[in-house]
Amino acid sequence: MRLAVNIDHIATLRNARGEQEPDPVAAALLAEKCGAAGIVCHLREDRRHIKDLDLARLRLGVTTKLDLEMAMTAELQQIALKTRPELITLVPEKREELTTEGGFDIARHYDVLAAYLKPFNAEGIEVSIFIEPEKKAIDLAKQAGADMVELHTGLYAQKQLDEEIALELKRIREAAVYAKSLGLKVVAGHGLNYLNIAPFRNIPEIEEVSIGHAIIARAVMTGLEEAVREMLRIIQ
Repeated sequence: MRLAVNIDHIATLRNARGEQEPDPVAAALLAEKCGAAGIVCHLREDRRHIKDLDLARLRLGVTTKLDLEMAMTAELQQIALKTRPELITLVPEKREELTTEGGFDIARHYDVLAAYLKPFNAEGIEVSIFIEPEKKAIDLAKQAGADMVELHTGLYAQKQLDEEIALELKRIREAAVYAKSLGLKVVAGHGLNYLNIAPFRNIPEIEEVSIGHAIIARAVMTGLEEAVREMLRIIQ
């Protein structure tokens, strides 16, 4: 299983002082050096953490895979087409949320979504959609032109009772198997940390996990290099 590291909260820490450090690009390059298979950043509409200049510098520096998380807006579409990340991931976005709260509502936005993805398909930029682990959402993602789905693991991360955790893992596993059977690549993310990630080693259809907050929080105590290497030891 591969690890993609989200470096948004390096930028959050930098922006707290409005200065230049810590540098999210330096963090991305260090994560790559430690074995990360990709770098994830979310260019939010309000630019609360990653800024446009960060994205431009990440495109120049990242040599593994740059995954641009973004809302489905005309502005972000143009930025993504100009920047040409290896992958875009469409996520729902609300200004008042602290972090992404759930999967993209494909059924509600399907017609707009299918048209929105066409330029990315034409330019050879892979498209992922952040969805709930549900068959209907997977079917619609495939039909709309996605190459990949990222299964939302936030509900799993919130569960406390063993039986509830097991049921949510079963739901994620079944969704991963189904998505793979349709020819979609499958990744997972949201709320995953050093305590709850281990069971995902037993879901081979999930080829990559996207983790940010847990690694950055651990890095405050141990350093980013050790934080990335520890997560890799667990998932591998």
